[in-house]
Amino acid sequence: MTAQDTSKDQKDREPASQNGACNDAPWLDPAQQPFIEIQSLTKRFGDFTAVDDINLKIYRGELFTILGGSGCGKSTLLRMLAGFEKPTQGRILIDGVDITDLAPYDRPVNMMFQSYAVFPHMTVEQNIAYGLKKEKLPAAEIKQRVTAMLELVQLPELAKRKPDQLSGGQLQRVALARALIKRPKVLLLDEPLAALDKKLREQTQFELMNLQDQLGITFVVVTHDQEEAMTLATRIAVMNAGNFVQIGSPSEVYEFPLNHFVADFFGSINIFDATVHSREGEHITVTLEGSGTQIRTRHAQPLASGSACMVGIRPEKLLISKERPTLEGHTVTSGVVEELAYYGNRSIYRVRSENGRLIQVSAQNYQRSAALLLEWDDEVFISWESSCSVVLTE
Repeated sequence: MTAQDTSKDQKDREPASQNGACNDAPWLDPAQQPFIEIQSLTKRFGDFTAVDDINLKIYRGELFTILGGSGCGKSTLLRMLAGFEKPTQGRILIDGVDITDLAPYDRPVNMMFQSYAVFPHMTVEQNIAYGLKKEKLPAAEIKQRVTAMLELVQLPELAKRKPDQLSGGQLQRVALARALIKRPKVLLLDEPLAALDKKLREQTQFELMNLQDQLGITFVVVTHDQEEAMTLATRIAVMNAGNFVQIGSPSEVYEFPLNHFVADFFGSINIFDATVHSREGEHITVTLEGSGTQIRTRHAQPLASGSACMVGIRPEKLLISKERPTLEGHTVTSGVVEELAYYGNRSIYRVRSENGRLIQVSAQNYQRSAALLLEWDDEVFISWESSCSVVLTE
């Protein structure tokens, strides 16, 4: 069933900046040795290439997330790490040892499945102890380790219950405890929170982060949920069509997407066609199509004047008001509220701009009021700091 049978501060989970200490973010240190190394890994099923010549380095103690849509190859990659699929070519190393050809039970990994796959006829403690009993460990050691694991996942009072007497969140903890009790070097998690409702999923995300931090085990999580990936991960690999499109910290991938696919897949974003007007050092000035609006922002890649590009701006970076703002360095446009949705903590507005674009704005409801500050058909101004714009070329 397996490859072997209160919240940590988010800033501690974020990698250090390029100018920060490499001890806090080993992937920034070229001298640091990776704990998991994937080299030119490919998996083909007949004429279909599920994973296409990928390379990846994961460091000891990371909570690394592979994010992508259905059919992108992320689950196939996880199954190759677990040993359930044999690569067509390439190598997988863990802690310096080539495990590419090892059987699942010979690998220093364990896997937690999306379905949890707990044994329905066994109690919680029997489920957790199963792998240790298969290894024929002494009864006293099994009891001690199971008791400690029950405490770790906060289930000691439910030890004698069977799976049909547990909630979804409790079942998830049982599956996690059973995967961790054999003390693997790496834990692989396939959509671990998909079966939970939204509120429980949010709570469990923090519990999972705390647990990983306490144990220091390297976690590799596969998910299609962008919010889950951003909450959990020290680093994220965005995957599409068998390849990694971008790898970085959650803030790097969200704020500085490398291309149109990442920007559009990873959160909500407004994307406008534009033309390069000029370049000065690291800054680029572009002109939005259909208007004379010019935006000056940072962009590292060289782009020739007159070439086509796109400009992206996240909805939460936009300010919306009935009065024209006079903020220096801000891009301003006007329009009419065409659609809106109230979410309690925030409101979403879709504004038809003066040149016909539909712009989505996410506004925090920081004032307590029974009435909406803006209504349908209101004439409004939208503004944003130009540096919040990102230039996209693909």
